[in-house]
Amino acid sequence: MADAASRLTSLAEQLLGAPLPLGVRAWDGSQAGPPGAPVLVFRSRRALRRLLFKPGELGLARAWVAGDLGVDGDLYSALALLSPLVWERGEGDTRSLTQALRDPAVRAAARELLKLAGPPIPPAPPREEIRRHRHLHLHTKNSDKRAISHHYDVGNDFYEIVLGPSMVYSCAYWEEASTLESAQRDKLELVCRKLGLTPGQRLLDVGCGWGSLAIHAAREHGAHVVGVTLSQEQAAHARKRVAEEGLTDRVEIRVQDYRDVTDGPYDAVSSIGMAEHVGAERYLEYAADLYRLLKPGGRLLNHQIARRPLRDESAYHVDRFIDSYVFPDGELAPVGSTVSLLERAGFEVRDVESIREHYALTLRRWVARLEADWNRAARLAGPGRARVWRLYMAASALAFEHNRIGVNQVLAVRTPESGTSGLPLRARTWN
Repeated sequence: MADAASRLTSLAEQLLGAPLPLGVRAWDGSQAGPPGAPVLVFRSRRALRRLLFKPGELGLARAWVAGDLGVDGDLYSALALLSPLVWERGEGDTRSLTQALRDPAVRAAARELLKLAGPPIPPAPPREEIRRHRHLHLHTKNSDKRAISHHYDVGNDFYEIVLGPSMVYSCAYWEEASTLESAQRDKLELVCRKLGLTPGQRLLDVGCGWGSLAIHAAREHGAHVVGVTLSQEQAAHARKRVAEEGLTDRVEIRVQDYRDVTDGPYDAVSSIGMAEHVGAERYLEYAADLYRLLKPGGRLLNHQIARRPLRDESAYHVDRFIDSYVFPDGELAPVGSTVSLLERAGFEVRDVESIREHYALTLRRWVARLEADWNRAARLAGPGRARVWRLYMAASALAFEHNRIGVNQVLAVRTPESGTSGLPLRARTWN
């Protein structure tokens, strides 16, 4: 009888109707596949059961997070080779699967894989997978707080391993000679320059994270900053940093939903990597709330990940892995939709800058930091959660590089009735 790796490879190729571009190493130590390619490591039969009971991205993610499946070789190369088989086919391509199963040879291959997988009992999802009640309404204040807690309350020490001392969890702004720290500093400065901050102005930082932008705006531009977050751990860390910088008279960090902020108007509002949590149904409300919080002539800088538009927007579905393990209830929208909704809320959109490549560079640095301190990261967050982050960041880097997703900074103004925007004639002097 053929070894497990050869059988797995042969049967998978029959089901896929194409050669398997990666090697396979099975639980019995056998290996098959193209020489020199990254190798998918099936550490137990349970990995195969996970893929059979949940074909596609979610089954692959569950096997990875549980540690049943690994990669020997370059993770980015492995994901790039898997992409046409998993992500580009779409989650559960039922039509092609149904057609394939009409072939007796394919049905026989499926039966053989089921036998090879062992007992026909679906493995329980890893404990890192969020459990949710689908009947509950999304993007209420309570559901958003739970989602934010799932993502951010992993532990500040873990995030410092990944993000570095800057503790900035959004893409940096790179030059050829940049380090991660200098590129993050340049991004914070870019935001402040676009907002035109001057000493004494009030800035509201929505989704302030660990306080990096609030500290930079106060220290370098003399602004008075209110930062709001739903994460208790973020707020505690941010307040500690603010105190260490001697900025408690200029920076206030609140655990507060932006919808509950009532002490406007502000001269400027920043929303950096937060709007992805808002959701399509709530986005106009979000834009109207920020418009309400700005004084006439005030500026908004909205920094947000975007997806490519679809011919049929009703076909959009949230990425199953991201939704189940990373950003519960997160949604991406095309940049055109974002601009349109900001305008409907009353804003005048003055500038849109795509910095897609910058996020890919940032994510690769974060992955490298995680891998370099892997044992400590796994001890702090748990091995499963550390594996979630490694997979999520590496796959996201490839998605930015291949233009499947992007990130944009949208500068908008609450232009007063006089029509005076307050921006210079040649506005892009911030670069």
